[in-house]
Amino acid sequence: MMTQRRSRTLAAACLLAATATLAVSGCSKSETPDNAGGDSSQGAQAAKTPEASSGAGCSLKTYGAPELDLKNAVVGFSQSEKEANPFRIAETQSIKDEAAKIGVKKLLVTNAQSQLSKQISDIQDMLSQGAQFLIVAPLNSDGLEPALKAAAAKKVPVLTIDRKVNSTACKDYVAFLGSDFVEQGKRAADAMIKATGGKAKVAILLGASGNNVTTDRTKGFVDQIKAKAPGIEIVAQQTGEFARDKGQQVMEQLIQSKPDITAVYAENDEMGLGAVTALKASGKKPGKDVKIVSVDGTRNAVQALVNGEYNAVIESNPRFGPLAFATAQKFYGGEEIPENVIISDREYDDTNAKESLGGAY
Repeated sequence: MMTQRRSRTLAAACLLAATATLAVSGCSKSETPDNAGGDSSQGAQAAKTPEASSGAGCSLKTYGAPELDLKNAVVGFSQSEKEANPFRIAETQSIKDEAAKIGVKKLLVTNAQSQLSKQISDIQDMLSQGAQFLIVAPLNSDGLEPALKAAAAKKVPVLTIDRKVNSTACKDYVAFLGSDFVEQGKRAADAMIKATGGKAKVAILLGASGNNVTTDRTKGFVDQIKAKAPGIEIVAQQTGEFARDKGQQVMEQLIQSKPDITAVYAENDEMGLGAVTALKASGKKPGKDVKIVSVDGTRNAVQALVNGEYNAVIESNPRFGPLAFATAQKFYGGEEIPENVIISDREYDDTNAKESLGGAY
């Protein structure tokens, strides 16, 4: 997923060193009653070492934006998907909490409800309301060009989080903050190999099409299985659109069409939990008859691990608030920001799930 590495500046290294130890706040809104809270010290999002990030540095001068004090600024946050998903709940809350913590003058928050046209209009509306800096969680990797052009026309810097856009860094946007999704797929494959002993018939519940998260998590998993586990056969790949109900529907269909499936790789926890429901309804024991590995790190998925209904979860940390605003402050302080700031994600399995539950979101 990462672009070819180029020279990095000392300032970029300082940015990552400074953000590597940032503590973050947990989400305050929950999907289920037992999903609230969380130990934020365990759930801290941190950037990897400078070597893990890539791309030419982007500074305030090279971007061509005016100087800005965030405490006297209007900042906009564009959320891509409705907050029925714990990842989105935690992400939005983290942005709100950190904006309040550092004293941002005004934070505008919008939600595109999984509609690209609405995300474009949301961003344009925030610009009309005077937004001077934008944090955007893109719905898709392509299609936001009209919104990015509108921001560029007003010299408003854009920081993208959790999904990349197929645009030009330091022109259309400042930088991308997020996980190495190919690496997440590889780690999920390694966990699947461990859970199955290297022999299984696996179904992949794909995420939504049109974004790099789905593409990269699929590539990482498939390539690693091919390289490391010839005894594992991928027998189905079908999209569940990152939604629990869709994941359940797809799993119900697969149980009928592919009754010999012995493992499921879900590209997010919500689809994995939908698969758990479908398997239990069919009389199969998830985590035992059918091994399940997914990506995200939600409280409910880690609880399923504790309950023995899951086998592994690769984290994709949504608590972007501290890192996003620290990056903005470095940017406005004149430092160069790497094109890709890659965060470090943890992993949950049956050896640590119970003690780590407090750090899940």
